[in-house]
Amino acid sequence: MTRHDDRIRLRHMLDHGREAVAMVQGRSRADLDLDRQLNLSIVRLLEIVGEAAARATPEIRADLPDLPWAEIVGLRNRVIHGYDRVDFDIVWEVIVSDLP
Repeated sequence: MTRHDDRIRLRHMLDHGREAVAMVQGRSRADLDLDRQLNLSIVRLLEIVGEAAARATPEIRADLPDLPWAEIVGLRNRVIHGYDRVDFDIVWEVIVSDLP
């Protein structure tokens, strides 16, 4: 993989993270439980952020040590493989506190 690939992945992380933040603007935590479309959209956006992070090279991870790479990938793994055990309180907190 090249630096160009890493830049694309970082752009995907940023764009999809911003989209998740925008989707919850003016919404409440309860909306994540009540609005199935919002729930599925948020989960998908976080999957993309996490997948892009998982594919990042060791070099870009070293260049950006302040990003919580393992946690980002871990959340992606949880929403994909542990879909029936996702803690949506954590998902909400990530979106409103960690992504912005």
